[in-house]
Amino acid sequence: MFYDEVKVNFKAGNGGDGCFSFRRAKYEPKGGPDGGDGGRGGDVYIVGDTNVADLTDYHFKPGWKAKNGEPGRGSDQHGANGEDIVLRLPVGTIVVDRDSGDPIAEVLEHGQKVLLLEGGEGGKGNAQFKSSTNQAPRQFTLGKPAEEGDFRLIIKTIADVGLIGFPNAGKSTLLNMVTNAHPKTGAYPFTTIFPTVGVLEYPEQFERITVADIPGLIEGASENRGLGHRFLKHVERCKVLLIMLDMEGTDGRDPLADYKVLVNELKLYMPGLARKPELICANKMDEPNAAENLKIFQQKVKEKVYPISCVSDEGFEALKQAMLTEVLKIREAEAVEKEQ
Repeated sequence: MFYDEVKVNFKAGNGGDGCFSFRRAKYEPKGGPDGGDGGRGGDVYIVGDTNVADLTDYHFKPGWKAKNGEPGRGSDQHGANGEDIVLRLPVGTIVVDRDSGDPIAEVLEHGQKVLLLEGGEGGKGNAQFKSSTNQAPRQFTLGKPAEEGDFRLIIKTIADVGLIGFPNAGKSTLLNMVTNAHPKTGAYPFTTIFPTVGVLEYPEQFERITVADIPGLIEGASENRGLGHRFLKHVERCKVLLIMLDMEGTDGRDPLADYKVLVNELKLYMPGLARKPELICANKMDEPNAAENLKIFQQKVKEKVYPISCVSDEGFEALKQAMLTEVLKIREAEAVEKEQ
């Protein structure tokens, strides 16, 4: 089972209490205050990790707590600080506050470390309150309580290209053939039930891009029909959208109608998705009706269409090059924007 959204509770460590103590030693009847400070509570950090695939660990263990700071002791002994807790999350995970629904933090790169919750400050021992006018202080302070929160962890896949299409359009087969990923494929709808990301290599150009296979969408996905929102959220961070169509029209489907539905669902879910660069891929060109359907489709849709066949490998090179070209354009634009 692939867990891409879970509810959790995180808590940092409380600060240790300060100590109330006076020095007692032979021949020192008035040794003075020697109560040490309490230790600081541990913090809660989240870290992006490409070796973590999903949120299974947090589904089965939703509660995580950092160590409390130790209390101070006599003889001016400072309590030990609580140990921090570092939670490793898949890259692309957003932390959302369950009460307000606001995003709190996110990890977008491997190794990115974000402080989520701070531990409580340690209390002060009575030695801290000693002065010329208060040589036997009886004041001390308790440790501060730590931050705590109820959150939702949500994975939004990060990839250069997202494969969009109806079930059985051939997305998983394409990903299987051009990348190092091996998603499940089968002759029935919804074979893919969670996103799979593969790496597409261009050795002659010393480039590589990531391609995500998004599970099949249906009409009404923007209204959360089927598993609409669960699937569509993985499209948000893709740089380029590759819309795959079954140009054979299997089971009476109309490629043109499918295209219009997919584009409309993206717009309804998030208007910004419609502004992303888009490539159209016509699959199953080895089937008898595909050529005629493609001709009709191109009369209605002016955008360039890349016909392919996952059986004969037809059109793969042109499609791969088109994906690289679009991704490099965006990378260059992002680089210029960062410099400014």
